[in-house]
Amino acid sequence: MSKQTEFAVILKMNPMFADLGADELQRVSGLCHTRHLASGEMLFRKGDPGDALFGVRRGQVRIETGASDGARLTLNFMGPGDLFGEVAVLDGQSRAADATAGEPTELFVLRREDILGFLEREPKVAIKLIALLCQRIRWQSERMEVLQPLPVRLARRLCALASDFGSEVHISQQQLGIFVGAARESVNRQLQTWRKDGILDLQRGRILLQNMTKLAAVARNE
Repeated sequence: MSKQTEFAVILKMNPMFADLGADELQRVSGLCHTRHLASGEMLFRKGDPGDALFGVRRGQVRIETGASDGARLTLNFMGPGDLFGEVAVLDGQSRAADATAGEPTELFVLRREDILGFLEREPKVAIKLIALLCQRIRWQSERMEVLQPLPVRLARRLCALASDFGSEVHISQQQLGIFVGAARESVNRQLQTWRKDGILDLQRGRILLQNMTKLAAVARNE
């Protein structure tokens, strides 16, 4: 198997490139070159520009940062088949950590200038990558949403429904619980609290939103 084909396989395993066709992957992997690192050699430091993405062909790379006491903290290990730096190569922002070879290592390297030039020539591939990045943003947003307290999640959902249907929202508490990932009983307790506070009123199968200012403040976690 050629180095180009090996790199195409690594790209295919990464969610950002997984939906690209075989021909597209081969053209992207054709832009790569290889780089060798000795054990302990630094690949990049925190704050360096994100000018390339890397795939590990053989060896190991440690992703590290400095702790407050001066010690080194290992955040991750990258081994054969792993790809890293794929977001930085697109936005060009600075590296968030250090990367050091833990042993003699060979890397596939795809330079930012090469991938950007390729995307300018291949707008269909650029559109696919934009869609994949949007999927990642949505996934991260959903994860962050789940971590919010129930009142915040519930208020955000009601505000979203209000923007579509107005102040009279036709939805059962069971359905609302499914939307926010909570039991109906928990949803009902929160709605009853807001009812007492004059934020809303509850009718059979519908919720009447009476104070959107207060509800929006809860949604903003204020």
